[in-house]
Amino acid sequence: KESSAEKFLRQHVDSIDSPGNLSPTYCNQMMLRRNMTKGSCKPVNTFVHEPLKDIKAVCFQENVTCKNGNSNCYKSHASLHITDCRTISSSKYPDCAYKTSQEQKHIIVACEGDPFVPVHYDASV
Repeated sequence: KESSAEKFLRQHVDSIDSPGNLSPTYCNQMMLRRNMTKGSCKPVNTFVHEPLKDIKAVCFQENVTCKNGNSNCYKSHASLHITDCRTISSSKYPDCAYKTSQEQKHIIVACEGDPFVPVHYDASV
């Protein structure tokens, strides 16, 4: 079974694709490739284009409260290269269609475990 940390990697980490060169169809391809269009179209998802060590390091940066009230969220000191994928209103499962938006924002992730690693993407600010 996929662990929470593995799920975070699958859903949110793309250290390979450089943010400046993404095509408008990036989200359509990645959401499909990373299994986020199985059974339904995941409405919103964010990919982070930074080295994995930099994403993991956020767990030791600014401690903030998560959206759900938990206290194990951490905000990145720096703004990171991210891509926001949002379903286009006309898209219907199984033909999931996404708008690709490239941004530079601080990320907020929930961390847990030993080693202490990101397990949930909470927000971009």
